[in-house]
Amino acid sequence: MDEGLKRRALRLLTYGVYVVGVAAPQGRNAFTADWVMQVSFQPPLVAVAVRKGTTSHAWLLAGRAFSVNILEQGQKDLAARFFRPLHRVGDKLADVDYFVERTGCPILRDALAWFECELLDAHDSGDHTLAVGRVVEAGVHRDGEPLTLRETGWYYGG
Repeated sequence: MDEGLKRRALRLLTYGVYVVGVAAPQGRNAFTADWVMQVSFQPPLVAVAVRKGTTSHAWLLAGRAFSVNILEQGQKDLAARFFRPLHRVGDKLADVDYFVERTGCPILRDALAWFECELLDAHDSGDHTLAVGRVVEAGVHRDGEPLTLRETGWYYGG
C-alpha cells in the first residue's frame, strides 16, 4: 500500500471537533476529540475513540461515563486548550466555565450543544479504545454551525 495515498485518502474523511469530558473519583478532565459518531437511534448510542494510555482513557473507564461538547465554528482556540495531557499542564478545566449534570462529566457553557453518555461497552481498537455510550442527557446552548476539523487546518488521522 502506498502510505502517502492512504494518508491522503483517510484525511478526506469528515470530522467534527468536540471536547469530551470524563469524571472519576480522582477528578474531572476533558480532551479534544474528532472521532465521535452516533451509532444507534434506539437506544440513542454514541461512540468515541479515546487514545490509550491517557488520564482521560483511565478516568472514562473508571467513571463509566463521558460528555460530548459540540464546539461551534470559530472555537478552535477552545478546542486547542484540551490537547495537552493533564500530567503536563494540570487542571485543564480550571479557567473554563462548565457545569455537571447526571454523570458528573464536565459540560462546557461555551459549547454549541452537549450530551452525556453512560458507558455501555469499550472495545480495544488499536492505539485507541472505542467507547460506546447511551445518551442519558442532552442540551443545546444556542443555534450555530459545528466546528469541523477541516476549518481548524489540523490533521488527526491517516
